[in-house]
Amino acid sequence: MNDLRIEIHREAGESLVEQIAAAIGLSIRQGQLYAGARLPSWNDLSVQLGVARGTVRAAYERLIDEQLIVSHGAAGTFVAQRLPVIQQPDIGGLRAPLPTIYQHPFSSMPLVFQVGVPAQDVFPGKVWARIAARAAGQAAMAAVSYPDPRGEPALRTEIAAYLSVARGLICSPAQIIITSGYTGALGLLLHALGLQGKSAWVEDPCYPLTRMALSMAGIEPIPVGVDEQGLNVDEGIAVAAKAALAVVTAGQQAPLGMTLSLARRHQLLEWAAESGSWIIEDDYLSELQLVGRAAPALASQDSYGRVIHVGTFSKTISPGLRLGFVVVPPALANHAGDIAAALAPATSMASQLALAEFMRKGHYLRHLRRMKRIYRSRLAALQHALKAPAATEAMAGLALLLHLPDGSDDVDIAQQALAFNLAPMALSSWYASQAQSQSGLLLGITNIPDRGLEECCEHLSRLAGLEQVSVIPDDTI
Repeated sequence: MNDLRIEIHREAGESLVEQIAAAIGLSIRQGQLYAGARLPSWNDLSVQLGVARGTVRAAYERLIDEQLIVSHGAAGTFVAQRLPVIQQPDIGGLRAPLPTIYQHPFSSMPLVFQVGVPAQDVFPGKVWARIAARAAGQAAMAAVSYPDPRGEPALRTEIAAYLSVARGLICSPAQIIITSGYTGALGLLLHALGLQGKSAWVEDPCYPLTRMALSMAGIEPIPVGVDEQGLNVDEGIAVAAKAALAVVTAGQQAPLGMTLSLARRHQLLEWAAESGSWIIEDDYLSELQLVGRAAPALASQDSYGRVIHVGTFSKTISPGLRLGFVVVPPALANHAGDIAAALAPATSMASQLALAEFMRKGHYLRHLRRMKRIYRSRLAALQHALKAPAATEAMAGLALLLHLPDGSDDVDIAQQALAFNLAPMALSSWYASQAQSQSGLLLGITNIPDRGLEECCEHLSRLAGLEQVSVIPDDTI
């Protein structure tokens, strides 16, 4: 065949089979070998190239696997009838997921004032690395079989023990399902509850991802206001008494920080029992309460079996761990376990085993105590450096909520702050309706610098239009 030109180089890094297959494939792709053209036999091409017959055969077999040539037995080997060339898709409009919620590049270092991430410098990395190495070896030597889709029994046992002590929630490990963080828990539960076409109460303001996830699942989120006692249950009953679900942050309201009062808890539980509705309790900060003692979990006060408790290790260890859990009432446990097995089985056996040992040996509780001590110190440092009027600030979980003057555009201020590597979050973005929203900035206290904090606060105060006294440069102290 005159159109077939093959050069082979025995000293090259590629094998002779790879060189022959690549040369013929290139000729086909470039159109030098037309569809239907007959190729030389194995014998003819091996003689022409001075290689073994088996080498040519292996090259042809590779091209057959790539569907570039076809063999018709004794009739010979031919160039395949090629499909039309498919144009490369236009990917210019592709972006990272949910840019309005995840406003910083994934896997990037946390910025000053960024909320939702624990301190970068507080976690006992050496201890965790040692435990994780052992867990990785244990997972590698485990039986080659499917693990329990609800999660490793050792971790579920440790979580049950922790909840009984720290959150007052008595449950069996059989009620616990390990999930891929909060979003994995929410996805699992929305599938298990089967509420498509129904409505759900959400706090207003609330974590924007919760509203978005409900809408994506075909559930209408109904904003219900909060006050100093937390979720306004009377308002919820007035606007949507037959809602099938309520999602609440009872321990520390996200983002405003108040605790759901005892009276409201009883009212919410009675509504759920009478209406046959479910309650998802997002215990997003666990016992990380800097002032006073954390309130007991809402699920610990539920005698009707309507509360599903959701926890996560994202705020206490790392979002990168992607480990959360749900505690379902006994009546829902079998069905939720089936959903986990079919749609959302627990992942990363090694991470689960590592976390189980981390908790079993007491490292987790010691880590929580250390975090609270350091976070209190950082909160005091931020309040001192910011020098804002006391009336303008309030503690909101692990963030300082800074109220802004009327008419302030908190979204624009937060965007401008990125130029100074500052990442406050706009309070208004947590509200369902901008018309009902308040203007403010959430300043995460977990990752603030020991040096240069005054300068950070000066930049922020200038952007926010707040009065700020002159700052003494660090190098003069």
